[in-house]
Amino acid sequence: MSILVGRKAPDFTSDAVLANGTIVGDFNLSKTLEGKYGVLFFYPMDFTFVCPTEIVALSHRTEALAALNTQVIGVSIDSHHTHFAYRNTSTDNGGIGPVKYPLVADLDHSISRAYGIEVNGGESYYPNGVSMRATFVIDANGIVRHQVVNDEPLGRNMDEVVRIVEALQYFEKNGQVCPAGWTKDKSGFSGTAAGVAAYMKDNAGNL
Repeated sequence: MSILVGRKAPDFTSDAVLANGTIVGDFNLSKTLEGKYGVLFFYPMDFTFVCPTEIVALSHRTEALAALNTQVIGVSIDSHHTHFAYRNTSTDNGGIGPVKYPLVADLDHSISRAYGIEVNGGESYYPNGVSMRATFVIDANGIVRHQVVNDEPLGRNMDEVVRIVEALQYFEKNGQVCPAGWTKDKSGFSGTAAGVAAYMKDNAGNL
């Protein structure tokens, strides 16, 4: 797996199903994210088991992320036709319904490979060839600032995705680092020896 934090997010153009259900053949990452933050959300396959819980949970947080000038984009190795069918199958019948962000097709696996999260051997629960359960947070300059990868049985916490974007923007605005468990109602501190000493003096017992 590649570590992309601090690097330019690999660009791509592919087929996709947009949030309004329209199928397009030229969905482009950099054009979509121009001037925005991004949450690039890989999952193994449509019509599977943990995946719909994550996809719908993230859809429920799309408005909160949009308020942070952040665009969510889902990607799997399925075709745009399968994405379309998945969106048009209700949650009661194993689908995801009309989720509020685009789903990108990665049929040739080139996007998954560019992000270093295509399964190829190893002792995980994933079958070879699928995308891992991976999330990348991209800043407004197109730089990856956060990535996380879970094994197949372990669903992600979508509130944590929102928190990471909030923390990134807090740091950019205030120049203060965000300690363990930071939330938007808390302060950070200066990234210096004096700053961490003062913070730990008051907060170490509550971490």
